[in-house]
Amino acid sequence: MDLIADIGATNTRCALIDDRGRIVSTEIFENANFEGLEALLKAYLSRRRATDQPRRAALAIAAPIVADEIEMINIDWRFCQSELKSGLGLNRLTVLNDFAALAWALPSLGPNDRRQIGTGIPVTRTPLAVLGPGSGLGVASLVPTTDGWTAVSGEGGHVTLASATSEEAEVVDIVRDDTGHCSAERVLSGPGLVRVYEALAQLNGRGEVTVEPADVTALAEQGEPLATKALTLFFSFLGTIAGNLALTVGARGGVYIGGGIIPRVVDAFEASPFRARFMAKGSYRKYLEPIPTYVITAPLPAFRGLLTLLGYRRGTV
Repeated sequence: MDLIADIGATNTRCALIDDRGRIVSTEIFENANFEGLEALLKAYLSRRRATDQPRRAALAIAAPIVADEIEMINIDWRFCQSELKSGLGLNRLTVLNDFAALAWALPSLGPNDRRQIGTGIPVTRTPLAVLGPGSGLGVASLVPTTDGWTAVSGEGGHVTLASATSEEAEVVDIVRDDTGHCSAERVLSGPGLVRVYEALAQLNGRGEVTVEPADVTALAEQGEPLATKALTLFFSFLGTIAGNLALTVGARGGVYIGGGIIPRVVDAFEASPFRARFMAKGSYRKYLEPIPTYVITAPLPAFRGLLTLLGYRRGTV
């Protein structure tokens, strides 16, 4: 048995891989119920049979992976990879950014695992890109090599967010933090959607409002004007960032949207300005028009990337 886990800021998804490469014993945990990652993983493994205790693990973490010690950004968790490996009794531990794991999964996604937004046809053996808003904004790419693929992760969620309209500029001015910076993640995340709604309320003389991300999407589904506008701006900003990413990495194989928000509102997303904004790059519109954009609809897609890293062929999620 091998252990895999997709560890976000809010939830952690755990599973085992059996000797046939099948994903089994999947469980989802709320991180707030645990003091740290090791405690959560030990709680998961304590519910498994003694014969199912893993010797290898691959973990996708919503954090930059730059040293042995890892500090998560949107939750107050930190741990050392070497100590975690020892604490779990593992022979091998692979840790990577959660969107790098998603990038590794992209070649395994078929028509039933994704929904295309707009037109475009992928060019084989060219870079792929993935981004997605959730508790934060993850970004990664997958580039071809002489003998396969390699994932490239970074912190693209923290690039400076640009506005394309005067209304967007007003929102960015309000959202900009006390360092003078408005990152993409400040808007393109669950908390960011709330910030957009609050900014629009301020601009429309509504004063202070108190909402959660789910409230904004629910209000938009009911046709509430301010929430509808907030969601439209959210999708438009995402189109801008996705187009920037496609240009930066040359993602002619396609740009994929993951994360915890867009797959839940995919109908509204498809009807939104996202695709138009993705292509709105002046003279480079002709470069972007053929690039397909997709929403990942497969359940637990990061698990597929973790399977690949552990040397398995595509398993059953």
